[in-house]
Amino acid sequence: MDSYHQKIQQVLEEIEKVVIGKNEILEKIFMAILASGHVLMEDVPGVGKTTTAMAFARVLGLETRRVQFTSDTVPSDILGFSIYDKKEELFVYKPGAIMTNLLLADEINRTSSKTQSALLEAMEERHVSVDGKTYPLPTPFVVLATQNPTGSAGTTMLPNSQLDRFLIKISMGYPDLKSQISILQDRHTTDPLEKAQPVLNKEQLQELIAQTTAVHVAEPIYAYIANLAQATREHAAVQLGVSPRGALAVCRMAKAYAFVNGRDYVVPEDVAAIFPDVAAHRLMLNAKARMMELDAGQITQEILKQVTMPTVKTGVK
Repeated sequence: MDSYHQKIQQVLEEIEKVVIGKNEILEKIFMAILASGHVLMEDVPGVGKTTTAMAFARVLGLETRRVQFTSDTVPSDILGFSIYDKKEELFVYKPGAIMTNLLLADEINRTSSKTQSALLEAMEERHVSVDGKTYPLPTPFVVLATQNPTGSAGTTMLPNSQLDRFLIKISMGYPDLKSQISILQDRHTTDPLEKAQPVLNKEQLQELIAQTTAVHVAEPIYAYIANLAQATREHAAVQLGVSPRGALAVCRMAKAYAFVNGRDYVVPEDVAAIFPDVAAHRLMLNAKARMMELDAGQITQEILKQVTMPTVKTGVK
């Protein structure tokens, strides 16, 4: 366990050389990757969303591709297409951008719903179907998607059914004053990505993912997750609560939180720590809550206070 924890710390230290002052956010993104999940980063332009994604690809030794989504991006740009080969007299599949380990989907909410749907279905199924043939995606496969806040010019809201495909949704936020000064001192002449060195390769990352999956979850923890999910469905301000898929996502992310923090078992505090990031974007608030401008993140915090946290004997499987 110690050797795995050491590797995790090395990864985070390298990425922190590139993305300054966002240690907690970087940890959550890495946890999502270890949980085989996809990440949605929402924020205004220029706060480091794209740089963060490129830093993870470099440090984790992953093949990466970037798609800048626009209104004229079509599904075949993402999934690939078949083209007729005259010499061989057959159709040959030409892979799209999705055939990679880490796909940076930049400004995903600027493209059409048809293109969004094609990407998000592939994310869930982990394969693409083109002209009746199925092609598996590489392993590991992670999507780091960015979107500008709804209301920005040329953006459309992702439907809840598509938001549900993302394990977590996070916001980078502006850097604090100290971090901003460091960025100004270091970045105006050099590329920050040059500072980060590869720490893992694909095989080592796969081993970390397997170890994360093997983290033990006691029965009271499962009950706690189920009670939290049920509480979102019964909350007065919520029209649609956390789905069974969402509850599974909470469990996966809690395992990753425990593993990154050097444990091979989940404690209730792990669930509470990640619950808002996993659950908030899955909640559909009712009309009254929207009129009152209630925030889904605040509702998840309310639910954490309402649902009793179980007592679990730590270190015992």
